[in-house]
Amino acid sequence: MSRRILIVEDEAPIRDMLCFVLEQNGYQASTAGDFDAAINQLVEPYPDLVLLDWMLPGGSGIQIAKKMKQHELTRAIPIIMITARGEEEDKVRGLEVGADDYVTKPFSPKELMARIKAVIRRVAPTSLDEVIEVQGLKLDPVSHRVMAAENPLEMGPTEFRLLHFFMTHPERVYSREQLLDHVWGTNVYVEDRTVDVHIRRLRKAISVAGHDRLVQTVRGSGYRFSVK
Repeated sequence: MSRRILIVEDEAPIRDMLCFVLEQNGYQASTAGDFDAAINQLVEPYPDLVLLDWMLPGGSGIQIAKKMKQHELTRAIPIIMITARGEEEDKVRGLEVGADDYVTKPFSPKELMARIKAVIRRVAPTSLDEVIEVQGLKLDPVSHRVMAAENPLEMGPTEFRLLHFFMTHPERVYSREQLLDHVWGTNVYVEDRTVDVHIRRLRKAISVAGHDRLVQTVRGSGYRFSVK
């Protein structure tokens, strides 16, 4: 079954071009031309990914991204921001509200498809409940087990969720606030420092075979899961 992508874009020629490119590459495309239409499209069957324009009639892409991340049923849907704004600050703001990537107009169809495929690859293990393995560290979301060199590791449910998130979103820095949103959820009040406590517990749990080095502290920014 082909993946469905929601295109939220107010310029009809760009919308039509995106539809054509996506369908040529085997995706199903649905469209929304303004803020309200986009919100109305975020219902079952939910899209597998949203291409979201920054500026829209009736609201903004940033507002839509925030709404999506506040609701359990749309929180996990990946978002790629489409923006004419090339400024670094605007890109950072888009990522801070939960966007997974961004493309700046004008962009080539080839670049867009590469970004879509990369984002879908990143989130696919979460949605498919596949076993994930990184350098001998193996996590099974279905049986809720973590193994290192075939030896079971003991850890609490929060550490498990944290590790699952890290392993399915490698090589990207996440702030404490972003980890709270993704792992604890936006409706739970937890202090930022709680993240540090669980990071320490997670490192201790996976340190048996030296995997604690995969959870890296990025000074002044947050944490990253990386094999580098």
